[in-house]
Amino acid sequence: MQRLNKIIEQYGRWADLKTYTNRIEAHIESDFSQSLENSKSMIETVCKEICKSKGVEIESTASINQVLKKAFTAIGYKSTMPITHISSALATIGQQMGKLRNEIGRTSHGGTLEEFRERNSKVDDMTKELLIDTTVIITSFLIRNFENENPRHTNESIKQKILYSDNQDFNNYWDESYDEFTMGDYSYTASEILYYTDYKAYLTEVKAFGEDEE
Repeated sequence: MQRLNKIIEQYGRWADLKTYTNRIEAHIESDFSQSLENSKSMIETVCKEICKSKGVEIESTASINQVLKKAFTAIGYKSTMPITHISSALATIGQQMGKLRNEIGRTSHGGTLEEFRERNSKVDDMTKELLIDTTVIITSFLIRNFENENPRHTNESIKQKILYSDNQDFNNYWDESYDEFTMGDYSYTASEILYYTDYKAYLTEVKAFGEDEE
């Protein structure tokens, strides 16, 4: 999950997926059916978000196999491309994950107490590892390919950068707090250094200053 978490952190729009990855990791040993359920749900969520962004409709009754294929089509892969055959194979794995989830689920078929206790042992460690790795591969591939073609422009990225002189009250406050910095024959105020070396941090401090003033 570490690799996938890094990708999620890299592309902010997918931040909510951390809920899934946390649940997957938390239940691998104690109740693998929960890890499977969240793996399947995470893959479907990514696929549906991609399809929604691309205006590709998904039927309410679509299986995870069909949802995966729709997502690959939405990204732009044609049926004649080799990657499409790979996507079909991955989609088949996704379908099997759903079936396995139904077999070992906490409430599947009722079952005796002994069956209830042993449900987690029905999947050996190597199979667990394969299924989790497959989830990481599928999800990472879809997110990265989608983001490469559809970079997100946040309001801040498209908004014109504020001028240093626009926040003189804050600049004065920051300079009084941290004084000037001298390097040889050169001297710079603390607010100038913050503005020109870490613009995002500057904005954060300006916002905090404004809230304190209010």
